[in-house]
Amino acid sequence: YGKNTIKFLRLHKEGKKHFVKEVEVCVHLRLTSPQEYLEGNNSLVIPTDTIKNIVLVLAKKNGIPSLEQFAIDICNHFMTTFCQVAYVKTYVQEVPWQRLHEDGVPHIHSFICVPDGIRFCEAEQCRNGPLIVFAGIKDLKLMKTTQSGFEGFYKNEHTTLPERHDRILCGEFFCKWSYGECKDFDFDCIWRKIRECILEAFAGPPDCGEYSPSYQKTVNSIEMLVLSRVPQVQVIEVVLNNTFFNVVDMKNLGLTNDKEVFVPVEAPYGSCACTLGRK
Repeated sequence: YGKNTIKFLRLHKEGKKHFVKEVEVCVHLRLTSPQEYLEGNNSLVIPTDTIKNIVLVLAKKNGIPSLEQFAIDICNHFMTTFCQVAYVKTYVQEVPWQRLHEDGVPHIHSFICVPDGIRFCEAEQCRNGPLIVFAGIKDLKLMKTTQSGFEGFYKNEHTTLPERHDRILCGEFFCKWSYGECKDFDFDCIWRKIRECILEAFAGPPDCGEYSPSYQKTVNSIEMLVLSRVPQVQVIEVVLNNTFFNVVDMKNLGLTNDKEVFVPVEAPYGSCACTLGRK
């Protein structure tokens, strides 16, 4: 049981300069006894309202140095404070606020919400067990307008899809990875590096791009690049929900549409997933 969707904004001030973290937190606990379920005995139950208050107090006292560290702090608090807690799992996701710039100058207290992917993390721990930390990015929407195709696929009497060697590749990414033994990691730096790997593997070199023969190959290329550059990552999962675009037929309008106007296919949409780990 636990408390979901604990939302708050943490404001940190250094002189005139302000820093913000707006997060959503979920905390789930498993107790050493199921007596509240079997007997209606609530003597060991930590109320979910208390769970919410603990999260807010920890944000006030410790701040949020990184999403992962805040999740670790929450797990540590419940494990060290309540002997009846056998397991705790914490999920934290961040609202993507970025500092506003005016003529290249960073503003001291103004921010803009940029929907270029939502950062999240999870931390879970069993009593007398290791602390396990996951991190990730979701709702990251990417598109490239060429250097993508789909050819040579299996065909039978039900196949109507034509082969394409030049198409739009567009989709929404979910990416989640696990760390090994958590030491003094710079979680912010690692997250930014992995996000850069995702963008690089998707797009390719800026002057020419890189051809994608399938959504599956693109997903695997992202994971291979992350594992090659970020040694702290042990296992990585990527899910791509792709959006198809069809060329609009404008013959009845007396026009030739040479791949200039498209309409998105909202549903059904394709999806592919891959999980890759080290030996």
